[in-house]
Amino acid sequence: MKIIEMILQDLYRYGGGVSLKVFLKSYFLIPGFNYMVWFRIGEKFGNPLVKYILFRKSIKFGIQIPRATKIGQGFYIGHFGDIVINGRSVIGKNCNISQGVTIGQSSRGKNKGYPTIGDNCYIAPGAKIIGNIKIGNNVAIGANAVVTKDIEDNAVVVGIPAKVISYDGAEGYVINKIEDMKMKR
Repeated sequence: MKIIEMILQDLYRYGGGVSLKVFLKSYFLIPGFNYMVWFRIGEKFGNPLVKYILFRKSIKFGIQIPRATKIGQGFYIGHFGDIVINGRSVIGKNCNISQGVTIGQSSRGKNKGYPTIGDNCYIAPGAKIIGNIKIGNNVAIGANAVVTKDIEDNAVVVGIPAKVISYDGAEGYVINKIEDMKMKR
């Protein structure tokens, strides 16, 4: 997928539209979008200048997402700060993450490895997703939940350790999906 298309799909998630005005407003006023613009550029171009800019944005906004991380289109960072994502993690399209989220590696045990997160997921502030686990599509992960086991589609999980409390999914938390953008064109 082309870099411009990826940036526009991310932009749609933030502003509900795609125009120069929405781009400029989002780029200068929303740190999560600003970071993702440089992340998308860094995915395609690994030159030293882009690496340096992304490094500076990482420090400024408190977002640590290595360029190697596989992130689907329409990624939305609700609030910046203390976001750490392992570079071998995989995140699907239309996903929302909030401040204080860690998506990380487990170095031992039966879940040794990195998380894979499905499409249309909402990850609330402070949530931790650790190890070689699979998070299904349309999953909502509650604030400060610690997820160390696979979660099936449409689940809502909360607590430490995370437990399923319903199957209402992430509907209503994930808005301005890229599928809606394509229908508007």
